[in-house]
Formats: sequence, C-alpha cells, structure tokens
Amino acid sequence: MEEPWEPLARRQHGLLARRQLNALGIDADRVRNQLLAGRWALRSPLVVSTFTGPLGWQERVWLGALHAGGTALVGGLTALEWHGLRGWHRDEVTILVDDELAFDPVPGLRFFRTRRALRDWRSPRASLPLCRVEPAALLFAGYERSSRSAVGLLAAVVQQRLTTADRLLVELERLRPLRRARTFRTALVDIAGGAQSLAEIDMGRLCRRRDLPPPRRQKRRRDATGRLRFTDCEWDLPDGTVLVLEIDGSFHMEVEHWEDDLARQRRLSSRGRIIVRCTARELRDNPAGVLADLEMHGLCA
Repeated sequence: MEEPWEPLARRQHGLLARRQLNALGIDADRVRNQLLAGRWALRSPLVVSTFTGPLGWQERVWLGALHAGGTALVGGLTALEWHGLRGWHRDEVTILVDDELAFDPVPGLRFFRTRRALRDWRSPRASLPLCRVEPAALLFAGYERSSRSAVGLLAAVVQQRLTTADRLLVELERLRPLRRARTFRTALVDIAGGAQSLAEIDMGRLCRRRDLPPPRRQKRRRDATGRLRFTDCEWDLPDGTVLVLEIDGSFHMEVEHWEDDLARQRRLSSRGRIIVRCTARELRDNPAGVLADLEMHGLCA
C-alpha cells in the first residue's frame, strides 16, 4: 500500500519539507526513524530526501524551494534553465525570498532578498514555485556585474523563444526602478527589430553612434539552392547594391561550421549583393575597423 507522502515525493523529485510531512500526519519521530534506518537523508534542517544518494541539479532546485518555503521562488538563471534556457548554466541555485525572512545557510543555495511582491512573479504552469521568465531574466540582468552579459542574457531568452522582447519591455516597466533599465529598453527595442544576438545589438549601437542607417536584421533570403536563409544585417546602398554583414560567433570557427558558412556565403552571393563577414570578437574589440570596411563598401550616412 502506498504511503501518503509518496505521491508528493514523486512530484518533488524525492524531496519533502518537514512541514509537509507534519501536514500529512508524519511526526518528527517517524522522520527520525527513517533517517536512522538510512532510508531517508537530511538535506537541510527543514528538508529531507526519500533517498540517500547524491542530489542532482533538479533535486537541488527543489531543496532550495522547499527550504525557503512560503512565497519564495526559484529565480535567476536557475529559473531560466528550468524554463529551458541553454548555455547559461550555473551550479549555484538561486532562490528569491522576502527581505524580512531569515534562513539557515545551505551550501550551493543563494538566497536573493527582495521587497517586491513575489506572488506576482510566480509561474502559473509549474508545480515548482518558479519565477516567470520575464522577471527572472530582468532581475538577474539588473544585478549582473557585466552590462554585456546582462544584455546578452536578454537576447538569449528571446532567441531561444522563452519569451518576446515585447513581454520583457512590459515587465521592465512593472519592475521600475531597476538598474540599467534604460540600457535594457534600448537593447530590447533592437531585439524586437530582429537582432538575434549581442553582436547584432552592438552593430545597431555602432550605427546610431556614427549616424549611419540602421541595418535590417534577420532578413529572409532564398539562396541559390532555394533554401531559406536569414542574414544578420543588411543595408540598401545608394547605387542599389545590397550590403550584407554576417557576424560569426566562436562556434563558427569550428571546421564543420566554417565550411558550412563558406557554402552559405557562395549561395547567398549574387549580382548586386556584397557579403562581408566579421567575428563577434572583432565587433566588440575593433568596431572602428569593422565600420571602416563597411564604409569602404559604400555604407554612408
């Protein structure tokens, strides 16, 4: 016969809070017996696991949520990874908690205190007390030390289709005041205009600073084989030529990607279309050189 705690444990990756066990009629003595028998393990003063092996990432997330309890939410990069974000993993689990509450420290957990109403941020679709994508991303970005990393994260959550730039802009207004809000607003307008990466956002900023026409981003093109492609940045030049800038990230340097990019460039090339390539590192470290090359090909104010 199934024990009353088992369905709940399955939903919570084998983790249970002592308060949950008490609500199910399982007192401290029964919990202590399970621990002494080696069937359960104490993971924090307030949380036990119904197994004794090491905790994986999902189990540690549940540990943080159950340890904090109340209105606490899984937040930051932890929440975004739970929503599906790729490429931004951190081992430390972030838990958003009410500023007035006190918690025993737990290794691997970071409690981020806020005076804001956490109940307004909770995702309605998750059994885990999980922050929605938009406040999780913007709050992390607001406190991230690097402005470039902060904007890169906002581009990533849109590019990976976890949310949209418009939703982030709406949430940004709700979060006022927020550090770097003006920077985020400008970046999100760029993202809404088609920028899919931090490098494309950098290109838009460069054009504004030099009073150059803004690029069309992620323009749909059919290559010579009929395959649908999206170019990073395009400008219509005065003589009717189309100038295309393709921005290569670090993964483009791998042999397989490099050869694919060469084939892509050949098949997108045509009479009246000039294709120029640069790396994201060049755009970041030598923007004047990239702009000089574009101006040499006819880009002008």
